[in-house]
Amino acid sequence: MRAVERAGAEVTLTGDFDAALQADGLVVPGVGAYASCMAGLRAIKGERIIGRRLAGGRPVLGICVGMQILFERGVEHGVETEGCDEWPGVVERIQAPVVPHMGWNTVEVPEGSTLFEGIADERFYFVHSYGVRAWELETDGRTRAPLVTWAEHGGDRFVAAVENGPLTATQFHPEKSGEAGAALLRNWVRSLG
Repeated sequence: MRAVERAGAEVTLTGDFDAALQADGLVVPGVGAYASCMAGLRAIKGERIIGRRLAGGRPVLGICVGMQILFERGVEHGVETEGCDEWPGVVERIQAPVVPHMGWNTVEVPEGSTLFEGIADERFYFVHSYGVRAWELETDGRTRAPLVTWAEHGGDRFVAAVENGPLTATQFHPEKSGEAGAALLRNWVRSLG
């Protein structure tokens, strides 16, 4: 909350369906396991809030597990859990010699990114053992393709961020990423106006 406030937004922490639906922007944080994050989200009909917001072109930002649950499904410790299915893809264990991936890492930002404007060459703070290792969304050429930012840990590539119209997400924690993360949140807050 404080990081988004410092980025210039007025922030309300809520589990209220209507308040979350009507907000200028919605941040979906996530810590812990995919299955428990989805259970918590479903308990407040959060997947419906996200879907309705996106259908109306209203901004949503997912962070860490909050990004992961936006994909079709997650597999952790042999348990498969359905996600929000906003993007096709599977969240799975990173195939690296050292897991969790914990620490600072650079990212490969695509051209045209507004989320990473002015900070494409910076490092961001990651804490995760699972990620999306293959981008599966195909576009038909009529709509703008999502901008996918990649990172690598131990030789394994994974999705670090996605910009897809009103739906934006980061695998890393901008709130723990120093000035680069603060700049990224300011870029997102500016996009709300």
